[in-house]
Amino acid sequence: MDAFTAGLLQRIRATETDLTHARETGDDFLADVEQEELDDLRRLAAEHGVDVEVGATTGV
Repeated sequence: MDAFTAGLLQRIRATETDLTHARETGDDFLADVEQEELDDLRRLAAEHGVDVEVGATTGV
């Protein structure tokens, strides 16, 4: 796995964590911001052929 892919997957996982935290604390504005960031990161991953499920199974 190259550095771009590893970094992208790490950012996706961190954003998912931040989104969950925002939702759990009831911060709707932050949840919206994190959701938009997550959508952008997933779009970027798709454009570059990065399987976002790889990070879920490898712990990246």
